[in-house]
Amino acid sequence: MLKIKNLTKQYGEFKAVDDLTLEIPSGSIYGFIGHNGAGKTTTLKSIAGLLPIEQGNITVDNISLENNALEVKKIIAYLPDNPDLYEYLSGAAYLNFIGDVFGISAKDREERIHKYADMFELTKDLAQPISSYSHGMKQKLAIISAFIHQPKLLLMDEPFVGLDPKTSKELKELMREFCDQGNAIFFSTHVLEVAEKLCDHIAIIKKGKLVVSGKTQEVIGNESLEDFFLDIGDDNA
Repeated sequence: MLKIKNLTKQYGEFKAVDDLTLEIPSGSIYGFIGHNGAGKTTTLKSIAGLLPIEQGNITVDNISLENNALEVKKIIAYLPDNPDLYEYLSGAAYLNFIGDVFGISAKDREERIHKYADMFELTKDLAQPISSYSHGMKQKLAIISAFIHQPKLLLMDEPFVGLDPKTSKELKELMREFCDQGNAIFFSTHVLEVAEKLCDHIAIIKKGKLVVSGKTQEVIGNESLEDFFLDIGDDNA
């Protein structure tokens, strides 16, 4: 589904991402692990087309991001760690705006908004301005907006931050259902217990360079992901 080849992103002398090559297969929940500053967000933003690709290439569903950025953006969704929402809009107006952007029919839009808003217990709040929402409610709205156009690839940066336990459980189940339909998720997280239980594959990045990647159980063996992560020498430097 997603192929990253020799991706390098540099700021002056600093390499935020250093020659990263990685493949995320269809049907997979793929965890991207590393400390702050390791290069996770830069990688996700590059895949989403928010940062220019200076070296390397990225393809999604065999479509080149460099040559067909608009086509790629039609089939992906990106959920940043701190979503910027149009807070003067109501929740319903924002979701309808997303529906307009992706050309979702009125019937499909209504069905999907109803499904996801009920799932995340946001239905009664959709008429209210987003400015009145709590952080958790804004996160729920952003999650709904990511799923609403049925992307093939979902990019998520720390998606569980700010969610209560019930919502986290609903999101994990939705992620599994999404990938069981043949789609793929590539997401960063610091919650290693969640990553170990949820992810089919994991990749660990340190100082912009890939340390290890593969099927979760094959990578960590008999260790917990937390112990493995600490054992391979990742640090805050």
